Amino acid sequence: MSISRIAAYEKIVPRTADLKRIEPVWVASGIILAAIGAIASSEFIPVVEFTAEALIQTGKFIAFAVAVVAYLKATGAESTVAKAFQGHEVQMVLLASLVGALSPFCSCEVIPFIAGLLAAGTPISAVMAFWLSSPIMDPPMFIITASQLGLDFAVAKTVAAVGFGLLGGFGTMAITRTKAFSDPLKSFAPTGCCGSSTFSGKPVWRFWREHERISVFRATMISNAMFLLKWMTLAYLLEALMVRFIPAEHVIFLLGGEGLRPVVAGALLGGPAYLNGYAAVPLVAGMLHQGMSQGAAMSFVLAGSVTCIPAAIAVWALVRSKVFATYLGFAIFGSILGGVLWSLVA
Repeated sequence: MSISRIAAYEKIVPRTADLKRIEPVWVASGIILAAIGAIASSEFIPVVEFTAEALIQTGKFIAFAVAVVAYLKATGAESTVAKAFQGHEVQMVLLASLVGALSPFCSCEVIPFIAGLLAAGTPISAVMAFWLSSPIMDPPMFIITASQLGLDFAVAKTVAAVGFGLLGGFGTMAITRTKAFSDPLKSFAPTGCCGSSTFSGKPVWRFWREHERISVFRATMISNAMFLLKWMTLAYLLEALMVRFIPAEHVIFLLGGEGLRPVVAGALLGGPAYLNGYAAVPLVAGMLHQGMSQGAAMSFVLAGSVTCIPAAIAVWALVRSKVFATYLGFAIFGSILGGVLWSLVA
């Protein structure tokens, strides 16, 4: 290869690397805005204004949610999750369901943690309880859900998260003696997209006394703020499009009304339509405004949380197909049950 060609190649490589660092979510938001400008230019300003106003209104909740996650990371509180997997199996299922619903783990961060537990012989029932409850709710999710869908909905979703864990945990206990559960773990090479807990041991609640923990707090604040900002921007753009371009009668036909049908439809659509747990909240708010039933809204967010691609891959990466199928079965059944129960009390 000639020197001139090598020089030309070296100029191209950095540009390619830069393209790989572009966030797909921001690209998607840009494409949506460009499409609106080209196809329906009269709607461009209203959509941008709607998105900006929604972000401003939600900003204080996002800031508080980000601070909560950063505090938990800086103090090392995540390390206390392991205590839920100690003791009698029934106790483990109970604690795993509760801790899973409150822990701030992301889907891929759970993989190496759970792999170690399974390899050490932790009952699959406790792991199933944690897996089912963990994606549904966490402190930031509760704050954002309460701000958009109401405190009652957020509390009900939290209760449902614990219920998911109990359903899956005790349901798995009833069938763990079958051959499918005798060796649930695949061969596993540790990986992840969120990193693992930075600190181990007893949490240090006054983290600001240690320089390293302050650095972790600052870095976590920035990374999570950018994470939520990009997803909430996309979500509000999609909500604006849905409200302006999708006739309300279409939503009502598919997800409106009373009875079991809209609840089942919400559960079956939840997984494929779920972009991200935080982004789903504004979308559900928009669909409720368009005529979506309360039961369908609950089954949609429950099924979407557990069966969306990141959460499902976290399970598929570790366990054999029959255990994974059991996980999906509990997810769909629990989502429909949660939607029906919420429709009765909402």
